[in-house]
Amino acid sequence: MQVKKTTAAILVEQKKPLVVAEIGLPEALSFGQVLVKILYSGICGAQLNEIAGAKGPDKFLPHLLGHEAVAEVLEIGPGVKTVKPGQRVCLHWRPGTGLQCEPPKYDWDGKVVNAGWVTTFNRHAVISENRMTPVAEDFDPRLVPLLGCAVTTAMGVVNNDAQVKIGQSVVVFGVGGVGLNIVQLAALVGGNPVIGVDLSDEKAEMAKKFGATHAFNSRNVTDIAAEIKKIVGEAGADVVIDTTGNARIIELCYELTHADGRTILVGVPTKGDKVNIYTLPLHFKKVLKGSEGGSCLPALDIPRMINLVKLGRVSLDGLVTHEFALEDINKALDTVRTGQAGRVLIKM
Repeated sequence: MQVKKTTAAILVEQKKPLVVAEIGLPEALSFGQVLVKILYSGICGAQLNEIAGAKGPDKFLPHLLGHEAVAEVLEIGPGVKTVKPGQRVCLHWRPGTGLQCEPPKYDWDGKVVNAGWVTTFNRHAVISENRMTPVAEDFDPRLVPLLGCAVTTAMGVVNNDAQVKIGQSVVVFGVGGVGLNIVQLAALVGGNPVIGVDLSDEKAEMAKKFGATHAFNSRNVTDIAAEIKKIVGEAGADVVIDTTGNARIIELCYELTHADGRTILVGVPTKGDKVNIYTLPLHFKKVLKGSEGGSCLPALDIPRMINLVKLGRVSLDGLVTHEFALEDINKALDTVRTGQAGRVLIKM
């Protein structure tokens, strides 16, 4: 391959800072693999959970991280047909079109560094063909990483999981990168009222700008359930969506959902954090559903979202709030952990 070495942020030990170091790339591309040069990577809560060990011990350490980025294709391996050198692509964790390769392994001073089908906290990466979708070069590259996870997940949650109908009431707990776009897209398809709840005044105000009819900081409210029922009625909301993964918030979401409504769980609870609910309503018309990235189809949903942005029907303005160099990735991660940031980018 034309690139022999690159710089990467490596997860060496859970609950510890990432190590930024030079690593060696594989000698050649295998079936279905694509070599890319990453331009910008986003940071998702999933990476914070990996670092924190939210799902328990990590048997793949040391390994690379990241699953949303914009990149340039440098070389393609055998069998690759959907992308070509020179193309700009969106990298995403949801499988798209093309081949799924054997995940690559990198070298770090004689130690093996593991990687999945997509990693983005590295300047160059070997990626599975089905984890990338071509995008036009006239689309702002700083916005492309948003399409690799947050925006397309929100699109899938609204279209596929929640199936929001015109006039249905929607409540979204946690209006960060994913939640803010759920608010925007729920409003776009005719949800009303659309309510955003967060722990940040700034994010609550942002939710209003993105289409929420009501939004508030839950810290400023004595009884969250009562406040929401004032708006949607005592019977509860048609759709209640949690992006926080907090077990107590999940229980509240279920409680606030109408007997004929849908509770959609986007955030994932920490391992061992039990959720307690009364299940009888599930035997009738109430729905409780976990979302896996909104079941989005990147090859279809990414171009559709780009078209909506170009037409002015959807706005991504203001979603990116911070930008860091790769060498400062631990500062970037700390910024995300504050809960006060929008989407944080790593500029390669």
